Amino acid sequence: MGGALRALDEGYTEAVRDPIWGHVYLTEGFAALLESAPYQKLRRILQLGPASAVYPGATHTRAAHSIGVYHLARRLLRTLLERGADRWTTEVGAKSFLAAALLHDLGHFPYAHSLKELPLEEHEALTAKLVVAEPLRTLIARAGADPYLTAAVVDGSLPIQEGSEAFFFRKLLSGVLDPDKLDYLNRDARFCGVPYGAQDVDFTFSRLHPHPDRGVDIDSRGIQSVEAILFAKYLMYRSVYWHRTVRVATAMVKKAVAAGLEAGAIASEELYGLDDQGLFALLAKRKHPAFALAAAAREARFHAIVAEAPFDPASPRHRSYASVSSRGDEERRLAELFSAKSGRKIDPTELIIDVPEPISFETGLFVADEALPFELSSTVFRSEVVASFTRSLRVVRLCAPAETARRIEPYCALFENE
Repeated sequence: MGGALRALDEGYTEAVRDPIWGHVYLTEGFAALLESAPYQKLRRILQLGPASAVYPGATHTRAAHSIGVYHLARRLLRTLLERGADRWTTEVGAKSFLAAALLHDLGHFPYAHSLKELPLEEHEALTAKLVVAEPLRTLIARAGADPYLTAAVVDGSLPIQEGSEAFFFRKLLSGVLDPDKLDYLNRDARFCGVPYGAQDVDFTFSRLHPHPDRGVDIDSRGIQSVEAILFAKYLMYRSVYWHRTVRVATAMVKKAVAAGLEAGAIASEELYGLDDQGLFALLAKRKHPAFALAAAAREARFHAIVAEAPFDPASPRHRSYASVSSRGDEERRLAELFSAKSGRKIDPTELIIDVPEPISFETGLFVADEALPFELSSTVFRSEVVASFTRSLRVVRLCAPAETARRIEPYCALFENE
């Protein structure tokens, strides 16, 4: 048995019971990581943030998700090592990959993706900093992994050599068939009570083949697994991640934090390392009118959707809406417009424009037996089909408190037709 494969087999005596994958086994070293303060924070961050307002069962945490990612990473790597990846991987590398899977979300912001697009450090970079600092640096080393290799696998901005072991592991952790995506689709669907995300992990792994530069290739029988993931991701965005209520709640918190940062009421450094309760506690003790939005979202007093329209990338106005830096100016412009039309003062803080950020439905896989990239293979999911997923999901919405919404609703064609 090679060293890398041995690293996946020996000493896994500590069991954690997971509702999705059953018993998940860790070494004593990996189990010690679960007790660290940075990991404990993940127990206080809901995986889907405000989605529990729509799907009451969606109260699972990033800590539970991280255990699932670790479990699937171990299964994935075992499959690839048995098929030849042991030629370019080491025992320390294998352990570092597992550590990266277990700790990949340590730097994640609270309240799901509400702080995405704001002028903050990427959560992967924050994770990498935690990994190479105490206490994790010592704990990771005791687990048989290299903290710096672990950080490099998580943080794609760190320089690594193409074709290196780190490059291979990074491809595994972030790709079309990565353990992160396979866990969150299955887990989120289960706890939301929807059928869309369930994936056949056993079959998917059976169709994978290791490649030192691409991470994994598939064979043509595995095309259906990629198709299932692409369509499941689309349906989960449509029904859960970008549900209308979830988008409103997310936009309310995002506007509150953005306004606080712009006014200097909070500093970006204060947002790093917060859990869900910590975020709301920080905003509650500071003074800024927009922070009332966060309090309202926390109490499920969500704004009403006044108008919506498909996002048009060719529209200069829509592009302005999509930019966080210019969105506030657009909200002020609309407040003036609606005030003039209705004859009643509309405050800009009452209006929220929400535009979902661009998302990627990755298809960057190679179909080995057809010797073609996935998008050129025998799949029905051609590039133009995959691109249509994003187009159909991105909707520009205008939200306001219920009373304000009633006042401005007669004039909302001005927004919808821009």
